[in-house]
Amino acid sequence: MPFFDMPLEALETYRPPSPEQPNFDTFWENTLADARTHPINTQFEPFDAGTKLVDVFDMQFNGYSGQPIKAWFMLPAHASKPLPAVVEYIGYGGGRGYPYSWLKWVAAGFAYMVMDNRGQGGSGSSPGDTADYPERSESQALGFFTQGITDPQHYYYRRLYTDAARAIEAVKTHPLVDTTRIAAVGVSQGGALAIAASGLMPEDVSVCVADVPGLCDFKRVVGLTGQVPYNEISTYLQTQRDQVDTVFKTLSYVDGICFAKRSKAYAYYSTGLMDMICPPSGVYAAFNHIDGPKEIHTYAFSGHEAGGEVHQFKKIKFLSDRWN
Repeated sequence: MPFFDMPLEALETYRPPSPEQPNFDTFWENTLADARTHPINTQFEPFDAGTKLVDVFDMQFNGYSGQPIKAWFMLPAHASKPLPAVVEYIGYGGGRGYPYSWLKWVAAGFAYMVMDNRGQGGSGSSPGDTADYPERSESQALGFFTQGITDPQHYYYRRLYTDAARAIEAVKTHPLVDTTRIAAVGVSQGGALAIAASGLMPEDVSVCVADVPGLCDFKRVVGLTGQVPYNEISTYLQTQRDQVDTVFKTLSYVDGICFAKRSKAYAYYSTGLMDMICPPSGVYAAFNHIDGPKEIHTYAFSGHEAGGEVHQFKKIKFLSDRWN
C-alpha cells in the first residue's frame, strides 16, 4: 500500500475552510429540539451474557424523531459509585452484536455503552438490532452514504448523528454514571459519530476519542479515494450528474470539520498515512479546526487499522490515567 495523500508536514498545517452552511447551527438546534419533544425513555434491562465480572444491560432509548435505538450498557460487577463513562459508536455496516465483543473498556473500570447503528449491522463486523425509518424513498447508490443525499432534512446521517447525541443524554440517566466524565469514542464511521456527538453536546462530552474518523472534508476525500464507503457518493454522481452541488451541500451539514470546531472536549485522534478508506487529510482537516486541547497519533505505515491494538492500549491508558 503506497503513500497517496499529502506528506505529514503538509497534513499538520492542512486546514481547509469549514464547509458549513449559514444555517448550520439552526439546522442542528432544530433537529435536536424536535428529537427532545419525545421523552428519552431510557431502559436498562439486565441481560445474562454469562459474564461473572461484568453486569450487562440490554439498553434502549429514543433517538431521532423518538424512534427506539438499541445499545449495550455494562458496568464492572458490584459497582457502587458513579463511574466515568465511555460511549462507543460503531464503524460502517456494523451493529451492536454481542456483549462479549465490547469488554475492553468496562474491564478497565469504566461504565460503558455501545450504540447500535440504525439500519446497519448487515455487512459489518457484527449484527445490529435497530431498524431505520426512512422518511422517503429515492434513488441511491448501494449503502448508506447516499440515502436521502439530495436533502439534508432527509439524509441518513441526520438521523444517525441525532441518535449519537441522544445516546449521550441517555447514558447520563443511569445513576452509576458520573455525568461530568463522559468520553465519546469510535473508529471510522464511529469516529465521525464521536466527533458529531462532541460537537452537538459540547457541555456533556469531556473527551472525544476518534480513530481514523470518516465523514470529514468530503470535497477533498470523495475525489481522493475510490474505496467504500466514499465511492458510494462518486458512483451516485456518475449517473446523477446534475446533482453535484446539491449533494455536497447536503454533506456540508454532516462534515466532521463543522462539529470538531464546536467541540469543547479533549480531542484524542489517530490516523494512518496509508489509510485509503478514511484518508489522513480528512482526519487532519477536522483535527486542525479544533482550537482546544488535542493530540493526534499518526501511524506512518498503517492503513485503516492505524495503530490497531497498540493504539487501543494507548487509549485505555490515556483515559485511565485521566479519570481513574
